[in-house]
Amino acid sequence: MLMVGLTGGIGAGKSTVTSVLAETGAVIVDADKIAREVVEPGTPGLAMLVAEFGEGILDADGALDRAALAALAFVDAERTSALNAITHPLIGERTAELFGSAPQDAIVVHDMPLLVEGGMTPGYHLVIVVDTPADIRLTRLVEQRGMPEADARARMARQATDEQRRAVADVLVDNSGERDAVVELTRVLVEFRLVPFEHNLRTGTPVIGDRTVVPFRPEWAAEAERAIARLRHVVGGLAPRIDHVGPTSVVGLDAPDIIDIQVTVRDEAGADAALHALTGAGWVQDHSSLRPLLHWCDPVRPLEVTILAEDDPEHAFALLMAEVIGDDSAAREEYSQILRRADREETRRWERTRCRAARF
Repeated sequence: MLMVGLTGGIGAGKSTVTSVLAETGAVIVDADKIAREVVEPGTPGLAMLVAEFGEGILDADGALDRAALAALAFVDAERTSALNAITHPLIGERTAELFGSAPQDAIVVHDMPLLVEGGMTPGYHLVIVVDTPADIRLTRLVEQRGMPEADARARMARQATDEQRRAVADVLVDNSGERDAVVELTRVLVEFRLVPFEHNLRTGTPVIGDRTVVPFRPEWAAEAERAIARLRHVVGGLAPRIDHVGPTSVVGLDAPDIIDIQVTVRDEAGADAALHALTGAGWVQDHSSLRPLLHWCDPVRPLEVTILAEDDPEHAFALLMAEVIGDDSAAREEYSQILRRADREETRRWERTRCRAARF
């Protein structure tokens, strides 16, 4: 199944996006809803909270008084840790249960306000950030939710900054304007990215990037960083280092819009283990390559991953080449011309193949 993380600052309007995703058939796992469920009256969670913090955290009906709990739990780190030790395992267990009950062909959207703060973004195939400027969010909290301005500012300050959320976003949904625009954008996202992505993962269909040379894109570096974080999440200690290599790693170089990543392992056994871990996570092996080469399944972001041992000469060459070309403008221009010649030759080969096929 396709696992999507959805987040945004308080007041960003995530519910608009999740409602459209739900209408299109996505399975929504709401972290805030789960956090309330595990401490409802009669649950073991509420009983444990009462045992830890006392009867004073209950209201007249026996339900959790969240303000009273906050007054006791957030006074110092020790009390906060006691709260987290009770609620986090319960939330995690319920979340895993909901993930596990989703159909194998589902698009599962985890609506998680603290996705960035918890450092959990590499665990998802795709991260969507509902992006709304802080001043608009503040106005919404005060005028629409009736929250005192001081409280709203304090809650916003405890969350990640807009810049931190944008850094981990594969998709930014601008929710600063009209609702209809957000609804249409979300529907397009589902049709052209989420649905094909899920299909590719489920069927093991790789996305092979177009080798046409395009103007340099500053976004390549951040896209590579997110890919590396996801790879690190899968291979863990099997890889002493993971690097962005190839043409898109060179600042200012026009190149094919394909991110090349090199996973460095210690030896042949490590290469086999890393290959097994990545193919198990949905990466598709290119069996035509002499060295382990894998493609990703995101229809919008072609990625190619090579697994090399530390003593493989190609390992050092890939790192050195990017460094040399990046430091030498003449070498960068020469390499750009090589890429363009290769692009033209590939186009000519394709045209010849098409003409021969047309004869039959």
